Amino acid sequence: MPHGYVAVLYSLGAHVAVPPNPTRRAQLQRVANKELEDLAKWKEQHKPGPITLTPQKLGGSASEAEVRQKQQLEHIQSKYKKKLKKEEYERIKREAEEADILKKKAIQREKANRLEEKERQQEQQRQQMLEEDHYLQTTKFLNRLDRGSSKRTSCETEHSSLESTAWARSHAHRQIQRQEENRILQRMKEEQRKKAELLALKQRQEERMRIEAHQNEQRRVNNAFLDRLQNNSQPGGIYQSGCLGNMHFSADSWDSCHSTWRNYLVSSFRDFFLFSISHHFI
Repeated sequence: MPHGYVAVLYSLGAHVAVPPNPTRRAQLQRVANKELEDLAKWKEQHKPGPITLTPQKLGGSASEAEVRQKQQLEHIQSKYKKKLKKEEYERIKREAEEADILKKKAIQREKANRLEEKERQQEQQRQQMLEEDHYLQTTKFLNRLDRGSSKRTSCETEHSSLESTAWARSHAHRQIQRQEENRILQRMKEEQRKKAELLALKQRQEERMRIEAHQNEQRRVNNAFLDRLQNNSQPGGIYQSGCLGNMHFSADSWDSCHSTWRNYLVSSFRDFFLFSISHHFI
């Protein structure tokens, strides 16, 4: 405890309150007031002076009409800019999605290839084990037959005959396997040839049906045209001007001549169009 300091303790239950030192407090207060006065004097001494600027025309060198026109043009172009920005965003997003899809496809393709290769190896091993087992079983069976038929032969003769018999059986097995593969290949080729023939036959039938439908449609149009031509021909028309070269005859003769000439023209037009259609599709 410093010199000259008298502590007066106040008991407040479980706590003890110590009053401050008046001398120390007064000294700190004087130092703080002096620092505040020094700060105020420094601010007064360093106070900025009045600002003097050269007057100038604000708003730039452009006129109000030009500025409004430019603003309107930017407003119009902003729609296209937003649209282009949206299209660019969608394009980038679509490209990213396509790249992701291609990446996933490549991963799945790689997995499928590995799985296929694994299955092929397993099938090859299984086939090899089956061939070996079949070869061993066949060899044992043939050896039993050989031992029953050649009891009196020597050991060397038996060994050589066994090797030759095993080679012959192996060669025969390979020949049978090769023939089976050739037979399967020939059957697949025959199936492909039949499919190609059926496809070609179907295409020819569709082409023939299309040509027939086109011919029927053309024939219908031509018949309608000829019917309209026949219905529109009236007495006193151009088709009667040269029937008999004589205008002085009875009404029955006139109608007969007109009907004959009209039927002749209709028949001629019909034959001409049918001839054109037949030669066009031939």
